[in-house]
Amino acid sequence: MKQYRINDIFYSLQGEGRNTGRAALFVRFAGCNLRCPFCDTDFDDYRLMSADDIVAELAGYRPPTADDRLLVVLTGGEPTLQADEALVDLLHRHGFEVAMESNGTRPAPQNLDWLTVSPKLTGGERTEMRDENGWRQPDELKVIFDEHTDPETYLPAPSHAALYLQPCDTGSAERNAMIIQRCIDYIKQHPQWRLSLQTHKLANFK
Repeated sequence: MKQYRINDIFYSLQGEGRNTGRAALFVRFAGCNLRCPFCDTDFDDYRLMSADDIVAELAGYRPPTADDRLLVVLTGGEPTLQADEALVDLLHRHGFEVAMESNGTRPAPQNLDWLTVSPKLTGGERTEMRDENGWRQPDELKVIFDEHTDPETYLPAPSHAALYLQPCDTGSAERNAMIIQRCIDYIKQHPQWRLSLQTHKLANFK
C-alpha cells in the first residue's frame, strides 16, 4: 500500500488567492524539489500515511452540518512529488472538493477540481504550463512578487487562469511595505493581475 509523507493535516481558512476566506482542510506533504528562501515549511518532519489514513483523519474535521463539499487543499512542500490521481479519486468518493498548490515544475493530477500554480525560477527547475506538454493546466497563477519580480516572465498563462500577484513576506516591515506598494503600482498599470494578500498572517490564523 502506498505511503505518503505528510508534514501536517489541519483545518483552517484558505488565506491566499481565489479561495481566500473559504474553510478548508489542508494536507501538507513533506519534501520539495526546490529550496526557495521564503518557504515556511519544515521539510524534515513527517508521518507516513496511507490514503485511507489521510481520509480518516480528514473525516474527523468535517463539520456535522456542512451541506457543501468541504475543500481539501493538497500543499507542501511540493505535493506533485507524491499526490496522485488515486488519492484525489478517494477524496472525491468521500465527498471532498480537491485543490492543489504547486510550483508547477511537475505534472499535477488531472482530476483535481482546482490547481494553483505558484511559479518559481529557483533551484534549476522552471515552471511548465504549455498546453502541448499534456499537463493539467492551472486555474490560478499566483506569482510571489518582490522588487526583482517581472510578472511578464510567467506569461502567457493559460487563457482561463486567474492571475494573482502576492507580495513576498521578507520578514522586514520596511521592505514589505515597499514591496506591497510596488505590487499595487504594478497591478494598476497591468490590471489583468489581481492582488493576493496572505490573510492568514494579517488575521493571525494558521
